[in-house]
Amino acid sequence: MASTDSKTKADTFSKTRNEKPPRYKVVLHNDDYTTMEFVVEILVNVFGKSLEKAMQIMLNVHNKGKAVCGIYTREIAETKVETVHHLAGSRGFPLKSTMEKE
Repeated sequence: MASTDSKTKADTFSKTRNEKPPRYKVVLHNDDYTTMEFVVEILVNVFGKSLEKAMQIMLNVHNKGKAVCGIYTREIAETKVETVHHLAGSRGFPLKSTMEKE
């Protein structure tokens, strides 16, 4: 019986190690108050985007109502969302960021 238990544990362990953790999209949402400049600043400083890429994403947020800023593991996505809300709040902007499972 012990060999079956060990095999089950080994199978479970190898499955866990081989599976990639779920990924989450971090999304910025448009509003009528947050400036485009601040959104670009967030994209550059929080998400590490180039100025050109940040401008593209900001325009998508503005024109389409929302846009994906990056795809991360759950913990990193949560931290990015919290950072956006903290920075936006400290500057008086209602910028909303959410995460969606990929």
